[in-house]
Amino acid sequence: MTRLRCAILDDYLNLALSVADWSKIDDRVDITVFNQPFASSEAAASALKDFEIICAMRERTPFPRAMFASLPGLKLLITSGMRNNSIDMQAAKERQVTVCGTHWPRDPTAPLTMGLILELTRNIGRENARMHAGEYLQKHVGIEIEGKTLGVVGLGKLGAKVSGLAKAFGMNVIAWSPNLTPERCKEVGVGYATREELFATSDIITIHVVLSDRSRGLVGAADLARMKPTSYLVNTARGPIVDEKALLETLKARKIAGAAVDVFSVEPLPLDHPFRKLDNLVLTPHLGYVTKETFVAHYNQMVEGIDAWFKGEPVRRLA
Repeated sequence: MTRLRCAILDDYLNLALSVADWSKIDDRVDITVFNQPFASSEAAASALKDFEIICAMRERTPFPRAMFASLPGLKLLITSGMRNNSIDMQAAKERQVTVCGTHWPRDPTAPLTMGLILELTRNIGRENARMHAGEYLQKHVGIEIEGKTLGVVGLGKLGAKVSGLAKAFGMNVIAWSPNLTPERCKEVGVGYATREELFATSDIITIHVVLSDRSRGLVGAADLARMKPTSYLVNTARGPIVDEKALLETLKARKIAGAAVDVFSVEPLPLDHPFRKLDNLVLTPHLGYVTKETFVAHYNQMVEGIDAWFKGEPVRRLA
């Protein structure tokens, strides 16, 4: 059997080969790991043109129609997760590329969301950095989240999980999204709010809708203008859901107390991005799914997926 070339993309933490047993397929596959993001789509296409199998980590490397056209030998593309909006599924079908996914056993983004809320309100990371820098006395005065109102934009599986955690902290939780119903809010045990009510009355707003053409730019300048000057915004969903230009202007003008952002329109966040200069913005480099347990699950299922594809029985097929 002719050995095929397999590329593992965007393994920033150099975990892929150590958390999964790739020996199950090493008789049929030669593996190359890419630990750094590609500088451009052209660089990605050039580096990957000779690979038949690609393992992608979330949306770190996009696969639009032009990318598939640049990879004539590609036969199998496996993405972590069962949804990846950066892959043109129609183009994959036309090119007869099999696309498969991996199951997400549980989503660690909800605890991260609460961590960001606590950082915004209690300044844990800031004070930690100051102590390591040799500062003697504390600088920040925190606020208590117990009794405060959390506005949840999107009450799906993740939004509901965050709501439960917030209620455990004693928060009052309300929710809104374009298709949300009072019945769903009652099911989760949170209050139903209109868009205007949520942005105007919440002390903290957290975003948990899926990125789509409809949700792109969902939270815009008008919504941010409704927020209280003492309120905070948290986005652990996807960068383009929030109008980044409007958020930047709002934070620079200090019209809200601050924000925490884990996701961006361009990732990794460029070193010269103006977000990096704001002292009222907590930044994390898309940590929502970055846990050892998550990577163990994804990479082992990628091994399983490649083995199943060789046997003519693709699993978790998306296209």
